[in-house]
Amino acid sequence: METKSQIKAFALYRLPHSAEIRLVREEGQPVLALDHISRLDGIEGFVLAPFHITAEKPVVVIQGRNQEYVPGQTVLPECHFGTPTETEHEGKESYEKDFCRFHNALSQGRFGKLVLARRCKVPGKEPISPESLFLDACQRYPRMMIALVSSVQSGTWLMATPETLLRGDGKEWHTMALAGTMQLSAEEQMNFDLPIGNRGTQPQWSAKNRAEQQLVADYLDSKLKLYAEKVVQQPTHTVRAGNLVHLRSDFTFTLPSTEKLGTLLESLHPTPAVCGLPKEEARNFILENESVPREYYSGFMGPLCMEGETHLYVALRCMRLFPQCHVLYAGGGLLPESTAENEWRETEQKMETMKLCIAASQT
Repeated sequence: METKSQIKAFALYRLPHSAEIRLVREEGQPVLALDHISRLDGIEGFVLAPFHITAEKPVVVIQGRNQEYVPGQTVLPECHFGTPTETEHEGKESYEKDFCRFHNALSQGRFGKLVLARRCKVPGKEPISPESLFLDACQRYPRMMIALVSSVQSGTWLMATPETLLRGDGKEWHTMALAGTMQLSAEEQMNFDLPIGNRGTQPQWSAKNRAEQQLVADYLDSKLKLYAEKVVQQPTHTVRAGNLVHLRSDFTFTLPSTEKLGTLLESLHPTPAVCGLPKEEARNFILENESVPREYYSGFMGPLCMEGETHLYVALRCMRLFPQCHVLYAGGGLLPESTAENEWRETEQKMETMKLCIAASQT
């Protein structure tokens, strides 16, 4: 029987609108560290992929039994933490310098959209149990995919994400274009789950938010038509994620085979929602000009072809966990009309998702 110290990786997750928590832990089969997303073709397991693959940050695949997790009964393996990096200099002044570089490139017409990310370190009063943070996130965010993933290669990450990258059972497949962000007032949060006719004032989306969302939808539509069949795009609608709302367009489609899912994922990732357009040029610009190494933020994660189903989500609203602190990540899509103050405020709102979990665990 394996002891805790011998477990090199595990993933604890709960799908949106589900009460069941699942645990995938490395048991006998080695953890895969892949250097290319297309190498996921024909692979089964829990996947954690970074925004940009390097030798230090590979695509991690945990191969193991997908079992039910029962709080208080199932013993969770020990986490792998690593050493936190220095982030004190990554405050508003640093963000504004990054914003200027990104905005200048947009104003020159080099890109249709760019996504700028940042991070911040939240010190802990005392070590917080990753398990308790995960369970709090599950209770707090029923609409989101919640995942706690730990491996030697990646460290330990907690995510609460609303964005599907690829979901399917081999017959029908789904993805979504999710972009645009607004914060709900306390009253709007209370009213959002009421029938549409009883909600009162509805969120009014700006032209900037609608344009950003349309760019993502058009990109996904063009990529899906290269690999998929019977592609259907549903009307854009507003969805809630915690105290924020986003614009979303759902896509359904079929695939001739599941053997090339890695190739499809290579085409989809990173979407304009976390990168920009044109895709390759935007990704290279981000890698050269963004002060923050994203690591696994804005990558993707979830079970791939496990028990016949795939549930992969974009790694948003996430933080890397350390014994004495947590490093939170957030980003936002920039267009020529974006302002540094508004974009900074949006990242603060997104980081609130994880800050609430930290605060609850420290009380």
